[in-house]
Amino acid sequence: MNAKTLTAAITLGSLAAAPSLAEEASNVTATTVATWATELSNAGRWGDDDQLGTLNLITPAVRVAAAKLVIEGHSVSMAHPLITERAADNATPFEHRMQATPEQAGGWATDTWAIMFHGFAHSHIDALCHLAYDGKYYNGFAMAETTAAGCRNLSIANIGDGIFTRGVLMDIPMLKGKQWLEPAEAVVVADLEAWEKQAGVQVGSGDAVLLHTGRWIRRAAHGPHEGGYPGFHASVVPWFKERDVAVVGTDGGLDVYPSGIDGVGAPVHALVLTALGMPVLDVMDLTDVAAAAAERKRWTFLLTAAPLRAEAGTGSPINSIATF
Repeated sequence: MNAKTLTAAITLGSLAAAPSLAEEASNVTATTVATWATELSNAGRWGDDDQLGTLNLITPAVRVAAAKLVIEGHSVSMAHPLITERAADNATPFEHRMQATPEQAGGWATDTWAIMFHGFAHSHIDALCHLAYDGKYYNGFAMAETTAAGCRNLSIANIGDGIFTRGVLMDIPMLKGKQWLEPAEAVVVADLEAWEKQAGVQVGSGDAVLLHTGRWIRRAAHGPHEGGYPGFHASVVPWFKERDVAVVGTDGGLDVYPSGIDGVGAPVHALVLTALGMPVLDVMDLTDVAAAAAERKRWTFLLTAAPLRAEAGTGSPINSIATF
């Protein structure tokens, strides 16, 4: 099945047809992913040397429209507090050490941080050089160009001007009448389109699509766990391309884990980063923004996010902000 066929099947679906759509999703294989890596590719769309990818969709007009979403001036962080305790989902805790206290340094206080931010514990953004597929990155840049010195191309430094666009919150637990999605529960296009209908929103060009799975609510209730996480099924990627989504984010690791596709552990990551050229906001904490959105019955807002300007970095810790 090619991307066009699956996209059409998904787009024509309805909430009532969810079982058949789940069946369609089950037909996505490693071969499908390999086909989509070519068919969905944005390589060359913004020039042979482009390193911004789908951030090109966040045009000045998109930014101005996003700014007009600010009515109250109420801001909400979408980053989880950095976790210093080792846990099943946090093999590399955030490290904080004081360099000097005010008593030691005449009133000054200084400290040192250490963080390995990729993984399932710390809110971060993935640069386009974070993952290669079949030896290539977005726009045909070679995987071999990333060495022990870092990313020669597609590093996080390309996003130094930050992200300023409309955020669209997809609260799938609310859609399904529960607090959280279960480990390994996949979100498919039928869910996204059912949520659009319920929330009265439609995802469009330049948007940031943010999936709330209730991951942090479940963690608070049951503790950290290792293994399965809810997230997007690979079958959503043609929909991202069709809608010209600029940024995607979740409160977990983007993909549903396990992926359900033999031989491909993180197909959504692979396709959005390498084919679409789309940065990923990983391990967000969407608990507070989901509550703020529900209170206002408004699931769109201005999203701002600015990574550290690490010249050869594969990503950055990030504090994304929603402003209503």
